[in-house]
Amino acid sequence: MNPLKEVDFAVTLCSKDGIITYMNNKAVRTFEKDGGLKLIGSNVLDCHPEPSKSQLADMLKTEKKNVYTIEKNGVKKLIYQTPYYEKGVYSGFAELSLELPEQMENFIRS
Repeated sequence: MNPLKEVDFAVTLCSKDGIITYMNNKAVRTFEKDGGLKLIGSNVLDCHPEPSKSQLADMLKTEKKNVYTIEKNGVKKLIYQTPYYEKGVYSGFAELSLELPEQMENFIRS
C-alpha cells in the first residue's frame, strides 16, 4: 500500500546521486511530455537546464532545502524540495509540487 500514489499533488524522489527512484501518479502525469514513468532510473540533473541544474547539484551535495512558487500556463504551484533520511542517513531528495488556488486563505495562529 502506498498512500501517496494517488494524492492530488506530485511527489518525486531521487537518490543522493540524483537518480529518480519514485514518482506518484500526479508526478508521472505532470512530467508526461518529458517521459513520465520512463524518467524513473534517469538522473534528475538531466531534466534541468542551467542554472537550475547547478543549483540542484549543489542541493544534492549539501543537503540544502529549496522552497519556491512558480506560475506556468496560469497555474501557480508551490515547489518544496527537501532532503530525506532513512534511519538518520541522508538518502536523497523529495520534491512536492502542489497546485495553489488563485485565492487562498491564510490563517494566523498563535
